[in-house]
Amino acid sequence: MTGMQWMRDPTPETSPLKRLRLKPPRSLDGLTVGLFDIGKARTKEFLDRVEQRLHERSIKTARFGKPTNAKVATPEILQKVADEADVVLIALSD
Repeated sequence: MTGMQWMRDPTPETSPLKRLRLKPPRSLDGLTVGLFDIGKARTKEFLDRVEQRLHERSIKTARFGKPTNAKVATPEILQKVADEADVVLIALSD
């Protein structure tokens, strides 16, 4: 499969798998950017700044997160992200 880009899908955290990488959108105009906080120190501060910059460009955002980086995201959280966001920025920061 020459020319195809593969990515490791971290969603099934206990047994990651490989999937074809989706093409990124040409623009974020009209899309909702999901900002996902994995629960590490200072991630909220980072995402606050990213959200501010996106709003300056009239890009809609939605916030999601895990309670702590030590726990996996629940299926309910992942479904909420899939339902409400067109693209997602998963942020980790220390």
